[in-house]
Amino acid sequence: MRRIVVVGASAAGLGTAEALRRRGYAGELVLVGAEAHLPYDRPPLSKQVLAGAWEPDRVQLRSDEKLADLRLDLRLATQATGLAEHQVLLDGGDRLDFDGLVIATGVVPRVLPGTAGLGGVHVLRTLDDALSLRVELLAGPRLVVVGAGLIGCEVAATARKLGLDVTLVDPLPVPMSRQLGPELGELVANMHAENGVHLRFGVGVASVRSAAGRVTGVVLTDGTEVEADAMLVGIGSTAVTEWLDGSGIPVDASGVLCDAHCSAAPGVYAVGDVASWEHPVLGRIRLEHRTNATEQAMSVAVNLLGTQQEYRPLPYFWSDQYDTKLQMFGWPLPGDELEVVEGAPAEGSFIATYRRAGELTGVLGWNSVRGLRPFRQELMKAMAG
Repeated sequence: MRRIVVVGASAAGLGTAEALRRRGYAGELVLVGAEAHLPYDRPPLSKQVLAGAWEPDRVQLRSDEKLADLRLDLRLATQATGLAEHQVLLDGGDRLDFDGLVIATGVVPRVLPGTAGLGGVHVLRTLDDALSLRVELLAGPRLVVVGAGLIGCEVAATARKLGLDVTLVDPLPVPMSRQLGPELGELVANMHAENGVHLRFGVGVASVRSAAGRVTGVVLTDGTEVEADAMLVGIGSTAVTEWLDGSGIPVDASGVLCDAHCSAAPGVYAVGDVASWEHPVLGRIRLEHRTNATEQAMSVAVNLLGTQQEYRPLPYFWSDQYDTKLQMFGWPLPGDELEVVEGAPAEGSFIATYRRAGELTGVLGWNSVRGLRPFRQELMKAMAG
């Protein structure tokens, strides 16, 4: 191949570029990034960067010297606007011919209707998002977090540690229920309550109150109102695929549709948060997890260079909230049987397994790392088929 273009200067995009060079690819390698920042890591944004414990440059994934070693044609602050026959169209008018294409454009956060342009309302996806939200947290004592998923819970924990008055709102009965299920979600709720977060679950946002162009509070679907100096909206995300309209690359609401090799079309692959692929064991999935970005990047690089292998990872995510570390391996579904097999919730450290018809589908470590190993190995065998 003469030129490979990677659209998306994320961890997944940069990881693919690095893997290609490690595999001996010596041709032109173009990395296109919509943001002006050099590739950076996202997990610290909701924790260390938001808390002010890390300076922004600490999240940069590679040093300037390491990036130079990759011999990249790096196009930052540049949007891909379309895809023609073996060409990526850029917002500045350039057209990049390619022999291989990697789509790594990620996702964008969903927003609450009626809040566009309203001061004090934030999402958290980019470094600039985190820095902007941090300014708000330092200026106002009352934060409403709408959405009690991974990002919402981590931001709520960070804000409480900074001393803010925090209200966590979600229409579901418990936080992180999609990731952990109702029983362990209840433990997460108790953790936030014990740290002083006001919990409003089972209710949604009916409307947002504002004055002089800034948010002042939210009205919930049960009629109550919560005052706010700032709001963080964490209600999910949408894959960035609009630039592929009319290109023939298959997409739907779940992202770029790929086969088990992460291929969307001949010579075209997707990687990271934007990729929806046929997992040989789990079926069609899309993983917005940091570990997947790294693992999928390596698999895509191998396949792009001609060695076709199925991508069948063991899903994994972690979350740090207050002094608690949660680690989950597997892909449990609603209705799977939950059992605490080591330690105890009352002790603040335990391991819980998820099973379906007796088969292990997932394992969670709550402040417990070492005991996860045998369950992880069992799950890895299941992924191997």
